[in-house]
Amino acid sequence: MAEFIDLVARSLREETRSEFDRRVDEQAARLTDALRTGRLDNPGFGLGIELEAYAVDEENRLARVPDSVFDEHCDRELGEHNVELHTDPTPFDDEGIAAQAASLRQDYRTAQRAAAQNGLEIVLDSMWTIPPREGSGDYLGAVRECEGLSIAENMTSSPRYCAIDNDVLGRTGGSIPLSVPGVDQQFPSLLFESLASSIQPHLQVPDAEAFPRYYNTALGTLGPVLALATNSPLLPPDLYATDDPYDVLEETSHELRIPVFEQSINRAWEKVRFPDEIGSAADTIDRLVADPTCAPFLREWLRDDERETFAEQFWELDHKRGTYWRWLRAVIGGQPVDRGDRWSIRIEYRPLPTQPTIRENIGLQCLVAGLVRGLCVADHPLETLDRDAAERSFYSAVEDGLDADLAWITADGDRTTDSSVIYEELFEYARRGLRGQGVSSDTIEEFLGPLEARWTDRTTPSRWKLARVTDHLDAGKEFDEAVREMQSEYIARATSEEPITRWS
Repeated sequence: MAEFIDLVARSLREETRSEFDRRVDEQAARLTDALRTGRLDNPGFGLGIELEAYAVDEENRLARVPDSVFDEHCDRELGEHNVELHTDPTPFDDEGIAAQAASLRQDYRTAQRAAAQNGLEIVLDSMWTIPPREGSGDYLGAVRECEGLSIAENMTSSPRYCAIDNDVLGRTGGSIPLSVPGVDQQFPSLLFESLASSIQPHLQVPDAEAFPRYYNTALGTLGPVLALATNSPLLPPDLYATDDPYDVLEETSHELRIPVFEQSINRAWEKVRFPDEIGSAADTIDRLVADPTCAPFLREWLRDDERETFAEQFWELDHKRGTYWRWLRAVIGGQPVDRGDRWSIRIEYRPLPTQPTIRENIGLQCLVAGLVRGLCVADHPLETLDRDAAERSFYSAVEDGLDADLAWITADGDRTTDSSVIYEELFEYARRGLRGQGVSSDTIEEFLGPLEARWTDRTTPSRWKLARVTDHLDAGKEFDEAVREMQSEYIARATSEEPITRWS
């Protein structure tokens, strides 16, 4: 514990920050040079995905994940109840998508088997609503003071997480408020961000010079894609203070993960937000360097050997990228698909909540990659959508899901807010992009079909959840019991691999 406390304390010192920033500047200059010399160019497009989930016990209560669950492809996340699965990069083609799906399914099964040995289950969901036995407030609020530092008892025991938490708390007066419809709470830690789980599809772009077009086009897709994916309309019921749960159901956002994450960090800095367009790939490096530094860590504190891999050479810059929280993010460097001596540049698509099934999570990966690729290869004008309009579209999707006021530029160059037109083009160009990468019709329909059915059937996970809670309230159940019934049914159905549109 003494070493843990020392690492956290050192990360908050001004002299550490100065040395950290000096190294970041050096590493950023190297990456900028790599862009200029073509080291980030690669033969083809690539795919990857990160998927977060949480553990529950036999009564579907939130549970802490035992050490035996974690391995090479299953990592820890912020809360002790969290896990993160991730795939190795593969080519963006039919075989690559099959490999992504097979890898994610295998890793999920492995994590499930390890959890089951401890009487637990790993749930693919965007937000837990059945609290642990001690209650949500006690679980999220359990902290202790040690040598002037605040340590959240249920945060993963990582000096980096603890340092980030203390840096945020030092800028917010020691507590962080959360305010959403029906909930006004103060927390002594940013651990409440771990209420939510997400997926992050990655798209490797082979040509760094073309990267801005892909990035700026992806900005315009964030609202419509998120509206199809919403899955976190409710917090745990014991956090609410309301006499009328129907008001909560009427007023809540369809994707609470977005305000929860933003409020956990943005009371200290405005770091979690809709990003700006870029003019060049180098812009992404410049903006990363200019972003406020949060709890800097120097590599030699943990390791003192030679820096050989990319991660080792760019340790400080990668730490800074890890606290550069934009809803679309460029990731420059790291291994490309072929794992050669080149590096890569890729888009990390960050606003999407975890979906109920592996098929639907891979489906969103295919939708994002196919859509961005299809729009760009067809020279579609979505890139010209005004950034502010794209931002309004995004936050409307957060609040209203499929009923959002979305914005789009059609293939003819006309601006539209007609969702029918938007989704017709969205799926048309996603299919075009997938076909152009050699993806078979069977694969396309396997993964895009269930997502398109969400639009035609007007069903998303958030809509299903709100409808089920309403049904239970109408049947006379109390709010907490109605949410518990909904969540238990969700957990049971999610294991069936049936997409949400087939849930009755």
